[in-house]
Amino acid sequence: MNHRHPGHHGAFEGRSAKRYRFLAHRLLRGLYRRIARDLSASAEPDARVLDVGTGPGVLLAELARARPDLRLTGIDLSADMVAEAGRDLGGRATVLTADVGALPFGEGSFDVVVSSYSSHHWDDPAAGAAEIARVLRPGGRLLVYDFDRAPFDELGGPAGLEAVGRSRFRTGWIPMRSRRFEAVRSGD
Repeated sequence: MNHRHPGHHGAFEGRSAKRYRFLAHRLLRGLYRRIARDLSASAEPDARVLDVGTGPGVLLAELARARPDLRLTGIDLSADMVAEAGRDLGGRATVLTADVGALPFGEGSFDVVVSSYSSHHWDDPAAGAAEIARVLRPGGRLLVYDFDRAPFDELGGPAGLEAVGRSRFRTGWIPMRSRRFEAVRSGD
């Protein structure tokens, strides 16, 4: 499964990765801070959190700042993005190059999986959802923050994820229509 970006074939690499890092750190930090507050408010102590499509790791940095007890992991298809995130996070999280369609983790490895503005890039959202369900513990939660056009309907269903809510997500000053989708992994 390839993770594509509009106007760019494949993952962000080279100068594209550096430009996206600048954008994420300078213009989108408030949005990531808002997502971190939302997730932090409901995460259990010492929860294991996976950030799918972490990019330069800004959400992971905000989560580490808000909740130092969380055990954080991020994945991205771009080795350049993973390198940027690794430099910026300074050991506060594990960051790996991986695809949502083939997650390199065992079953039930995470309490929470979050994706911020990447699910609309996934070639096969249903396959991504199945992998996320596999790595979530029973009762674990998936939180997806994305544009209105994201494939929310494909994320909760036959993959073992039960959709429990979809609502507008306030992005702050950034003029984009966003939603917050939540699903829970069914028990085994």
